[in-house]
Amino acid sequence: MNRRTAIKNLTMSLGYTVTAPTIFNMLSSCTAEVDTWSPLFLSSEEKHIVTQLVDIILPASDTPGALDVNVPQFLDMMYYDIEKKENQDLFNKGASIFSEKFKTQFGSDVAKGSKEQFETLLGFYFDISGKATATIFKEQRLPIENLTDPQIENRSLYKFLISVRAYTLFGYFTSEKIGEEILNYDPVPGIQIGCMSIEDVPNGRAWSL
Repeated sequence: MNRRTAIKNLTMSLGYTVTAPTIFNMLSSCTAEVDTWSPLFLSSEEKHIVTQLVDIILPASDTPGALDVNVPQFLDMMYYDIEKKENQDLFNKGASIFSEKFKTQFGSDVAKGSKEQFETLLGFYFDISGKATATIFKEQRLPIENLTDPQIENRSLYKFLISVRAYTLFGYFTSEKIGEEILNYDPVPGIQIGCMSIEDVPNGRAWSL
């Protein structure tokens, strides 16, 4: 599968189709520094939330992290230019609920939250049993009229968190830096080898899309 086909499939899985040139242009335009860029869709509070969350999901180590390839900017542009109004509203609602949960947990505004506090709260929602996880994803699929008010709030919160996680992975692995400098990259791919021993894969890393 080539890079363009993979991106098309990824966007279709998120509920819409986006042309590959559109995505590449958006990725290449995400170059502002984390502390200075001005979001188009996100509020200043949402910018802080997203920045903290993506840094927890894909932190920098011996390889670049999500912030190193401007994932928050990418998510902001996708929601501004690509996402439907319905999904934009759901994102805003989920972010608002997350903010309220943060304030209840720590007694301070989410815009002043530290990475450690975000890690604690994120762990509360994702370090859960398989049964609880199955319930969460079941609620994501049910019609809203079949849910109680607490379930609706919970669904909105998880829809927000799952969206941030999905866009973090999407933006990270389709970025030029990761695709060409971290993953195995062949600008002129040859034959496809369907089954290869891990010992034969350079650096033990996946191939770039």
